[in-house]
Amino acid sequence: MKVVGGSASVSLARGIAKELPASVVDVAFERHPGGFPDGERYVRLLASVAGDHTVLVQTTHPDPMIVEFLLLADAIRDAGARRITAVVPYFGYGRQDKRFLEGEAISAKTIAKHIAVDCDELLTMAIPANPEIVRTFPLPTKEVSGMPAIGRYLKGAKIDAVLAPDQGALRLAEEASTIAGVPFDSLVKKRIDSYTVEIGPKALAVKGKSVGIVDDVISTGGTIAMAAKELRAQGAKRVIAACVHGLFVDKAEENLRACDDVIATDTIQSKFTKVSVAPEFAAAIRALG
Repeated sequence: MKVVGGSASVSLARGIAKELPASVVDVAFERHPGGFPDGERYVRLLASVAGDHTVLVQTTHPDPMIVEFLLLADAIRDAGARRITAVVPYFGYGRQDKRFLEGEAISAKTIAKHIAVDCDELLTMAIPANPEIVRTFPLPTKEVSGMPAIGRYLKGAKIDAVLAPDQGALRLAEEASTIAGVPFDSLVKKRIDSYTVEIGPKALAVKGKSVGIVDDVISTGGTIAMAAKELRAQGAKRVIAACVHGLFVDKAEENLRACDDVIATDTIQSKFTKVSVAPEFAAAIRALG
């Protein structure tokens, strides 16, 4: 087995290869002999993949990484790979899973169609759209959970409880809490009066406790920052925000100063990447058979 990492996911690709174990195929990026002056992506495999089951690891965010993924997939197929498993840690354009207005593209399916041209199966993580969208993809697709990695970190951080930001993320909190070995709950909005809304755990008391708020994606961090402030007002000793995908756009870093610590996985590399999902993807690859 060989592992190829796109430029957005080199570190994760190496981590997956180490876990499997498998050989890493290095790639030359943007070093075309002709010296393209227009900013187009360029890739070249630096070792053979002929006859191999090859795992291509690349987050499709931001946009140029989609083009790079497609170039790599084509290069791997043309180089004679026996089988290509696509690992797309963060599935860019995965938010739209239905057509809201006439004439719209269903972007999640559109990207999947292009992946299916050269790849035999797809593994992804915490797809932003309804997870059921993967059933409509034109190649076998499995969504791998990143919560065990989050749970391992929170266990080491010695938290006392895991909280979901809302009822919809309760399953994530439950999974992380099982690994961390602590209770879980969801945050709810409680209207105190006509002018005041309080955010807090549905059942658990947080006074004097260290809590972890977990979610699949942190974008602007606004909701988690608001929750962190409320939890602190209710006596929480420490608040850690943890997510699988850390986008951290707009004023996210400023907003998240309300937390004592912010952690994200390596599906998207950032200053907050503190845990790897390589073990989770490696296990899913081994299970393919």
